[in-house]
Amino acid sequence: MNFPENLKYTKDHEWISLEGNVATIGITEFAQHELGDIVYVDISSNGKALAAEDVFGTVEAVKTVSDLFLPAAGTITEVNPALEANPELVNSDPYGQGWMIKMTVDNPADIDGLMDAAAYTALVS
Repeated sequence: MNFPENLKYTKDHEWISLEGNVATIGITEFAQHELGDIVYVDISSNGKALAAEDVFGTVEAVKTVSDLFLPAAGTITEVNPALEANPELVNSDPYGQGWMIKMTVDNPADIDGLMDAAAYTALVS
């Protein structure tokens, strides 16, 4: 499986990419593989300020629904509009077109406490 070195990861299988204080967040290749075919992504938290590990939405696969957990505290500024019509992008391109949200992170240093690719690989192995 692919876990890009430039991303940070959570125990709940979200990834985060940070540029300044703006983060892009999605679920990992491992998570989408475990869920199976994703049929719906529900994120109604746009514009909301949330704490780290708060639920920011759900992802629905053929057999299950899973909560999505925020990797860091901040305010959600954008939801990926492509997922409404094409939720399967999370399966086919989890680190690219399948991203879920963008947010302004309250404290960018919080990201340092998340797992790097090697630690995440060890977690899911």
